[in-house]
Amino acid sequence: MTQPVYLQRPPDWEEHEKPTLPGSPAMPYHPPWERACYALVAVLVGLTGGLGNALFTANLPTIQGQLGLTSAEAAWLTGAYVTFNVTANLLVYKFRQQYGMRLFAEIGLGVYAVLSVLHLLLGSPQSLLLLRAASGLAAAACTSLGTLYMLQALSRTYVLKMLVLGVGISQVATPLAWVLSPSLLEHGQWHNLYLLEAGLALLSFAAVVMLKLPTGVRIKAFERLDFLSMALLIPGVGLLVAVLVQGTIRWWSNAPELAWMLSGAIALLCAGLYLEHHRTNPLLHTRWFTQSATVRFVIGAIVLRFLTTEQSYGVVGMLRTLGMAPDQMQPLFAVILVGTVAGIALSSLTFTVDNVGRQLLAALVLLGVAAVMDFGRTSLDRPADFYVSQFLLAMGSGIFMGPLMLTGVVQGLKYGPNHMLTAIITISLTQALGGLAGSALLGTYQTFREQQYSVALTQQVNPANPVVAARLLQQQQALAPQVGDAQLRAAQGAAQLGQVVRREANVRAYNDVFHVAALVAFAYLAWSLWQARRAQRAAARAALQNQPATAGGADGEVGTDAAITDAPEPESASGPSNEKTP
Repeated sequence: MTQPVYLQRPPDWEEHEKPTLPGSPAMPYHPPWERACYALVAVLVGLTGGLGNALFTANLPTIQGQLGLTSAEAAWLTGAYVTFNVTANLLVYKFRQQYGMRLFAEIGLGVYAVLSVLHLLLGSPQSLLLLRAASGLAAAACTSLGTLYMLQALSRTYVLKMLVLGVGISQVATPLAWVLSPSLLEHGQWHNLYLLEAGLALLSFAAVVMLKLPTGVRIKAFERLDFLSMALLIPGVGLLVAVLVQGTIRWWSNAPELAWMLSGAIALLCAGLYLEHHRTNPLLHTRWFTQSATVRFVIGAIVLRFLTTEQSYGVVGMLRTLGMAPDQMQPLFAVILVGTVAGIALSSLTFTVDNVGRQLLAALVLLGVAAVMDFGRTSLDRPADFYVSQFLLAMGSGIFMGPLMLTGVVQGLKYGPNHMLTAIITISLTQALGGLAGSALLGTYQTFREQQYSVALTQQVNPANPVVAARLLQQQQALAPQVGDAQLRAAQGAAQLGQVVRREANVRAYNDVFHVAALVAFAYLAWSLWQARRAQRAAARAALQNQPATAGGADGEVGTDAAITDAPEPESASGPSNEKTP
């Protein structure tokens, strides 16, 4: 690796004040009141990054109806956000190394605020598409910015705990959006949502201008080939995202354009990765992905993110199928908000390098237990019936994000600071694409099972059956005050019975979704425990081989058991001190 070219002479910092990586701010002493201000700005910026898209997602049916959008058109809005959110770090990381995080934050938040106000004035689908793309870019910047601000809130001794809090702030945005949405939409249309989004963007812009991060080290980071790689990778990711968000809407086998988009995504991504593979100073170190530890990390990150879609797709989808509106789901998401905050707080308080693996396993158990508790739901269930299971799932979601981030960063830094961007992009991709892929896979499976259940239930609806005939008669009698024509009453009664059949088929299909989530959780838990045990045995054998020859003999078996008991955590669950990570 070539030596960095400094763009300015670094200040004469004390050893404990030095930034650990170019682009990171220094960590000088701050008075208590200033540290409190840094923490407040971190919360504001973190919520700004996540709340805009969370409000959009929670109220997508309302926004879609008020703007006259089809389901496929609304999906493009989600795709625009995810594309720019996932790929933003290709630009953010090197920009902050060369020009500083302050400038990027001010530019990103400024553009985001302007587009928010512009959409309020125009209110068109085109302006909304631009806003969602800018929101994705701003969210990536705000996540990094909020974490860097949170690290200034306490001394360097607590850097790992502050890292967990900084990363976790954006997780609070989704349940908070569901809690706020009914009040925002009560006295207006979608404008109130974007008034709040624009207001948060303007407040965050003012806050980062007024309270700036300490100066860091600036180096020459950009190369010409970086922009060629971005020109290949960003459209490639965008096409892949488009396939995932449109697949279940247009249906995979009925839309030939999905195949063309997938082919284009593969071609662009392969070309971009080939270019990166042969560069001297690449953005992405492709050889890092061939390491077995990296493969295990990627699989684990995708599985954990996949399991959280049991809430965002499964529970929300089922309740919407049962006719629950956002105001009826508001208490449920208040419980989820409390669970998420509790999980983040618990993770931060107990967070150490040695506890990373244990926290990830605890999160996995909570996610699996929540899926098991949701299996067996009926059409009589209401949001209150999901309180316990979704509280546990929210706790698991709050626990795993900080340890996951640390695991990926440590795994990347083992090969040098130049692998930091690769680790960050990997984490971002696994979380964003893991969520989309989870929704796409579970959505496809739910639709398939719903069709099977509908056929099976419809075959049982025989008008000659006395029970079915009595049900049809009851529905016709209920319609008698509104519909005078007997034939029309019979047709409407049959249609209502068909709606009940489809509702019950959907409920059964969502139960299958919960079943799959539980199976995936406990299968991955068993595999993780097996991997941990195998790593402990390998460490024990290595420790025995390093012991003097006199330690062998009759006591060998006892020595093996003791070595296994005292063996360190597996490589994926531990690592060197991470005080240099931020």
